Amino acid sequence: MIIIENITMSEFKKHLHRTKTIVFPFGTVEEHGSHLPLNTDTLIIYEALKMVKKKVFLAPPVHYGVCTTTKHHPGTINITPGTLRSLSRDMVVDSYKKGLRNFLLISGHGGSQHMAALKEISEELIEELKGIRIAAFSPYDLLWKELSELADTENDSHAGEIETSMILYLAKDLVKGRAKEEYPKIPKPFVQKDYTKYWKGGVWGDPQKASFKKGEKAIKTIVDKISDIIKEIDKK
Repeated sequence: MIIIENITMSEFKKHLHRTKTIVFPFGTVEEHGSHLPLNTDTLIIYEALKMVKKKVFLAPPVHYGVCTTTKHHPGTINITPGTLRSLSRDMVVDSYKKGLRNFLLISGHGGSQHMAALKEISEELIEELKGIRIAAFSPYDLLWKELSELADTENDSHAGEIETSMILYLAKDLVKGRAKEEYPKIPKPFVQKDYTKYWKGGVWGDPQKASFKKGEKAIKTIVDKISDIIKEIDKK
């Protein structure tokens, strides 16, 4: 990966002769239980991307995202879908002006409104910008089966076994103990103003079953999948 924040404008111009592909990582400032850092989504996707052995541009991560069920939990800093769409549009359009043509919007946060905003702006931009290729996805959507098979917990999700395992692998000093197993008890199909009364601990799964080894396997699975996608988009 060519980490943009570490290169000069002259180096940027040089690398532009070799690749027209840029990866934009998206994360959140969001609660991840009482044991994981607020930057969990950002940390996982950015560190995984830095492990990808492809000579394409890697932009600095966007640290804020659209959080719905967690927006009232302590520590979460939420932005609106409109803000995310506007920011993503500006980033892609200005990168296009600089000569880039292939765009990967990869999110470490898989929230439905968050992902919808990234996909909606991608649909608009492919109509507007001549000759681009663009993809917007979360590895969790593409690798749900593979990552689920690594977990001993059925229905593992937010701040649970796999996310805790990945942080243990990437930055174990940031894991503050292990929260208890928990699952949200939100009365479906009703939308709630404040979800904290149905999901006090902000955990979905069993963090106590997490391990360094599971985290290592999960990150490798994500890195391999992203490598394949970059190879495909970078062909032309």
